Amino acid sequence: MSSLDRIARESCSLARRAGAAILEIYAGSFAVEHKADSSPLTAADMASHRLIVAGLQALTPDIPVLSEESKDIDWNTRRVWDRYWLVDPLDGTREFVKRNGEFTVNIALIEQRAPVLGVVLVPVTGELYFGVAGEGAFLETAPGALPQPIATRAAGKVPVVAGSRSHGNERQAAMLANLGGHRLVAVGSSIKFCMVARGDADLYLRLGPTSEWDTAAAQCVLEQAGGAVLDLQGQPLRYNTKDSLLNPEFLALGDASVDWLARLRVT
Repeated sequence: MSSLDRIARESCSLARRAGAAILEIYAGSFAVEHKADSSPLTAADMASHRLIVAGLQALTPDIPVLSEESKDIDWNTRRVWDRYWLVDPLDGTREFVKRNGEFTVNIALIEQRAPVLGVVLVPVTGELYFGVAGEGAFLETAPGALPQPIATRAAGKVPVVAGSRSHGNERQAAMLANLGGHRLVAVGSSIKFCMVARGDADLYLRLGPTSEWDTAAAQCVLEQAGGAVLDLQGQPLRYNTKDSLLNPEFLALGDASVDWLARLRVT
């Protein structure tokens, strides 16, 4: 077993423990606070954050950790990182608050600006997706289940588009209309990437704001399943390249033989 395989196994276990902590809070009543950017924050976000950060620090004490809930690490510190953990302890807090089950735990290991390990857990369903650079992407349907390889699909005549429940605009609607006939499936959090990775959707276009912890783990899963996550110039998303932790607009796609950017007539 390689060092990365061992770290992947431990990261999956850590994600499941964080998911269990989230579900304990989800099962009861909880308060909702709001951050400076008006996004919601709950005790579940913080419980998952603390558990994951402590677990990663114990697993790899020499690798720094950047989490959404500890994001105030300045650029002068981050800029020298060649290898670090990037964590969203609860992606889809709005979905958590709505109690629709569409939220995830996301853990990524970044090396040389690219994700080489990604873990995405859907706590409510128990589905755990993970990708390891050079080894593929896998789905573990429940704790202890044998991980099964997953792969993107060839594009069909009627593309299936995974879309956000909480974000969207007229420009995005116009670009999707350029596809002609298509089917839009709305779902929260990084589950959208996982739909593409497992062959249940063809693409996910995001023109609204996202942060690097929102995409890194799922990008690794999708890339290892045969897909890609590209900015609108056709370049893969990269991490920790600047002071801001915001992503550019992007397209997550399954069938890389299709020029989706041209079909969308990206503007």
